[in-house]
Amino acid sequence: MKLAHLPLRLATGAYILNSGLSKQGLEGQAAEGVHAMAAGAIPAVQKIPPEKFARILSTSEIALGASLLIPFIPSTLAGAALVGFSAGLVRLYLKTPGMRQEGSLRPTQDGIGLAKDVWLLGGGLTLLLDRRTKRSKAAVPELSPTVDTAELTAAPRPA
Repeated sequence: MKLAHLPLRLATGAYILNSGLSKQGLEGQAAEGVHAMAAGAIPAVQKIPPEKFARILSTSEIALGASLLIPFIPSTLAGAALVGFSAGLVRLYLKTPGMRQEGSLRPTQDGIGLAKDVWLLGGGLTLLLDRRTKRSKAAVPELSPTVDTAELTAAPRPA
Protein backbone atom coordinates (compact mmCIF):
# COMPACT_ATOMS: atom_id res chain seq x y z
CA MET A 1 0.00 0.00 0.00
CA LYS A 2 1.28 3.44 -0.92
CA LEU A 3 1.62 5.90 1.95
CA ALA A 4 -0.53 8.36 -0.05
CA HIS A 5 -3.42 5.84 0.06
CA LEU A 6 -3.33 5.58 3.85
CA PRO A 7 -5.56 8.57 4.76
CA LEU A 8 -8.19 7.61 2.19
CA ARG A 9 -8.20 3.94 3.20
CA LEU A 10 -8.32 4.75 6.93
CA ALA A 11 -11.16 7.25 6.61
CA THR A 12 -13.34 5.18 4.29
CA GLY A 13 -12.50 1.89 5.96
CA ALA A 14 -13.36 3.11 9.46
CA TYR A 15 -16.56 4.76 8.21
CA ILE A 16 -17.80 1.66 6.38
CA LEU A 17 -16.70 -0.76 9.11
CA ASN A 18 -18.61 1.28 11.69
CA SER A 19 -21.67 1.32 9.44
CA GLY A 20 -21.55 -2.47 9.11
CA LEU A 21 -21.08 -3.01 12.84
CA SER A 22 -24.04 -0.74 13.60
CA LYS A 23 -26.27 -2.85 11.32
CA GLN A 24 -25.43 -6.13 13.06
CA GLY A 25 -28.53 -7.72 14.53
CA LEU A 26 -31.04 -5.42 12.79
CA GLU A 27 -34.51 -6.86 13.22
CA GLY A 28 -38.12 -5.88 12.73
CA GLN A 29 -38.85 -2.38 11.54
CA ALA A 30 -35.20 -1.37 11.34
CA ALA A 31 -34.39 -4.26 8.98
CA GLU A 32 -37.57 -3.61 7.01
CA GLY A 33 -36.68 0.07 6.58
CA VAL A 34 -33.19 -0.67 5.22
CA HIS A 35 -34.64 -3.38 3.00
CA ALA A 36 -37.45 -1.19 1.63
CA MET A 37 -35.08 1.61 0.70
CA ALA A 38 -32.69 -0.75 -1.09
CA ALA A 39 -35.54 -2.63 -2.81
CA GLY A 40 -36.88 0.65 -4.18
CA ALA A 41 -33.64 1.23 -6.07
CA ILE A 42 -32.65 -2.36 -6.77
CA PRO A 43 -35.75 -4.49 -7.47
CA ALA A 44 -33.91 -7.82 -7.06
CA VAL A 45 -33.55 -7.04 -3.34
CA GLN A 46 -37.31 -7.57 -2.96
CA LYS A 47 -36.70 -11.34 -3.24
CA ILE A 48 -34.49 -11.34 -0.11
CA PRO A 49 -36.22 -11.32 3.32
CA PRO A 50 -35.53 -8.05 5.23
CA GLU A 51 -33.59 -9.59 8.13
CA LYS A 52 -31.44 -11.69 5.79
CA PHE A 53 -30.75 -8.62 3.64
CA ALA A 54 -29.71 -6.66 6.75
CA ARG A 55 -27.28 -9.47 7.72
CA ILE A 56 -25.83 -9.57 4.19
CA LEU A 57 -25.45 -5.79 4.11
CA SER A 58 -23.85 -5.71 7.56
CA THR A 59 -21.41 -8.50 6.71
CA SER A 60 -20.54 -6.87 3.38
CA GLU A 61 -19.85 -3.51 5.00
CA ILE A 62 -17.70 -5.11 7.70
CA ALA A 63 -15.70 -7.03 5.07
CA LEU A 64 -15.25 -3.95 2.87
CA GLY A 65 -14.28 -1.74 5.80
CA ALA A 66 -11.76 -4.31 6.99
CA SER A 67 -10.29 -4.73 3.50
CA LEU A 68 -9.67 -1.00 3.34
CA LEU A 69 -8.03 -0.98 6.78
CA ILE A 70 -5.78 -4.02 6.28
CA PRO A 71 -2.58 -2.73 4.69
CA PHE A 72 -1.53 -5.91 2.86
CA ILE A 73 -4.71 -5.95 0.75
CA PRO A 74 -3.77 -4.24 -2.55
CA SER A 75 -5.26 -0.81 -3.08
CA THR A 76 -6.56 -1.81 -6.51
CA LEU A 77 -8.54 -4.69 -4.98
CA ALA A 78 -9.87 -2.58 -2.11
CA GLY A 79 -10.62 0.22 -4.58
CA ALA A 80 -12.56 -2.10 -6.90
CA ALA A 81 -14.67 -3.32 -3.97
CA LEU A 82 -15.26 0.27 -2.84
CA VAL A 83 -16.34 1.29 -6.36
CA GLY A 84 -18.87 -1.55 -6.48
CA PHE A 85 -20.27 -0.71 -3.06
CA SER A 86 -20.43 3.03 -3.63
CA ALA A 87 -21.99 2.61 -7.09
CA GLY A 88 -24.86 0.90 -5.29
CA LEU A 89 -25.16 3.86 -2.93
CA VAL A 90 -25.17 6.32 -5.83
CA ARG A 91 -27.86 4.24 -7.53
CA LEU A 92 -29.86 4.32 -4.30
CA TYR A 93 -29.57 8.11 -4.27
CA LEU A 94 -30.57 8.45 -7.93
CA LYS A 95 -33.51 6.00 -7.79
CA THR A 96 -35.09 6.80 -4.41
CA PRO A 97 -37.94 9.30 -4.71
CA GLY A 98 -37.53 12.48 -2.71
CA MET A 99 -33.74 12.35 -2.52
CA ARG A 100 -33.17 14.81 -5.39
CA GLN A 101 -34.68 18.10 -6.38
CA GLU A 102 -37.14 17.76 -9.28
CA GLY A 103 -35.27 17.49 -12.60
CA SER A 104 -31.87 17.88 -10.95
CA LEU A 105 -29.01 15.93 -9.43
CA ARG A 106 -28.97 18.34 -6.48
CA PRO A 107 -30.11 16.69 -3.25
CA THR A 108 -33.14 17.61 -1.23
CA GLN A 109 -32.70 17.98 2.53
CA ASP A 110 -33.61 14.28 2.86
CA GLY A 111 -31.11 13.30 0.15
CA ILE A 112 -28.00 14.95 1.57
CA GLY A 113 -27.08 11.85 3.59
CA LEU A 114 -26.99 9.69 0.46
CA ALA A 115 -25.67 12.32 -1.94
CA LYS A 116 -22.54 12.87 0.09
CA ASP A 117 -21.65 9.18 -0.33
CA VAL A 118 -20.43 10.08 -3.81
CA TRP A 119 -17.08 10.74 -2.10
CA LEU A 120 -16.82 6.98 -1.55
CA LEU A 121 -17.07 6.46 -5.31
CA GLY A 122 -14.37 9.06 -5.88
CA GLY A 123 -12.15 7.41 -3.29
CA GLY A 124 -12.64 3.98 -4.81
CA LEU A 125 -11.84 5.26 -8.28
CA THR A 126 -8.72 6.96 -6.94
CA LEU A 127 -7.46 3.70 -5.43
CA LEU A 128 -8.36 1.75 -8.54
CA LEU A 129 -6.96 4.16 -11.12
CA ASP A 130 -3.80 5.23 -9.31
CA ARG A 131 -2.13 1.90 -10.01
CA ARG A 132 -3.46 1.71 -13.57
CA THR A 133 -2.03 5.08 -14.56
CA LYS A 134 1.41 3.93 -13.37
CA ARG A 135 1.17 0.76 -15.45
CA SER A 136 -0.09 2.52 -18.54
CA LYS A 137 2.74 5.04 -18.39
CA ALA A 138 5.29 2.25 -18.08
CA ALA A 139 3.67 0.18 -20.83
CA VAL A 140 3.51 2.95 -23.43
CA PRO A 141 6.89 3.52 -25.04
CA GLU A 142 7.96 7.10 -25.39
CA LEU A 143 7.92 8.35 -28.95
CA SER A 144 10.76 10.59 -30.04
CA PRO A 145 10.56 12.77 -33.10
CA THR A 146 13.64 11.45 -34.86
CA VAL A 147 14.13 11.75 -38.57
CA ASP A 148 16.04 9.18 -40.57
CA THR A 149 18.40 11.22 -42.69
CA ALA A 150 18.70 8.36 -45.19
CA GLU A 151 15.07 8.92 -46.14
CA LEU A 152 15.76 12.57 -46.84
CA THR A 153 18.63 11.82 -49.22
CA ALA A 154 16.89 8.98 -51.04
CA ALA A 155 15.96 9.18 -54.68
CA PRO A 156 13.66 12.07 -55.55
CA ARG A 157 9.93 11.38 -55.67
CA PRO A 158 8.18 11.43 -59.01
CA ALA A 159 6.03 14.50 -59.58
